[in-house]
Amino acid sequence: MATEKDKFENALADEGEGQLTVDVYQTPTEIVVQAPIAGIHKDEIDVEATSESVTIRGERKREEKIEESDYLYQECFWGRFSRSIILPEEVDPDRSKVYFGKNGILTIRLPKVHRGTARKLQIKVEE
Repeated sequence: MATEKDKFENALADEGEGQLTVDVYQTPTEIVVQAPIAGIHKDEIDVEATSESVTIRGERKREEKIEESDYLYQECFWGRFSRSIILPEEVDPDRSKVYFGKNGILTIRLPKVHRGTARKLQIKVEE
C-alpha cells in the first residue's frame, strides 16, 4: 500500500518538476516570501509577480553524474522546480524587490496596496 510520501514522490516524478518550499509572512507594509534555493545561480531563477500572486521557477543542475546504485540516500531534488503562491491581499508588483543572499535564501518583498486608506486631498483654487 502506497504511503502519502510515496504518492507525493510519484506525483513529482510524473510532473518532472519539484515544488519549492517557502515561508510566507507579513509585516504591516509588505508580504515577504522566502525560499532556500542552494546550489543554483541567481540567473537560473525566474520570479514573476502580479497584484495577487508570485511565482518562482528555476532549475537545479547536478554538476556530476552519479549512478543510481551508488546512492545511499537521495533526498535532494535536482531538476526543474516551481512554486506559485496566491497572496492574501493585493500587492504592488512594480515596487516589489527580490534578493538572493550568499546563504542561498531567496527573499521577495511585496509592498501591500492599501486601497482602503483615506488620504487628505489638497484643495486647489481654480482661476
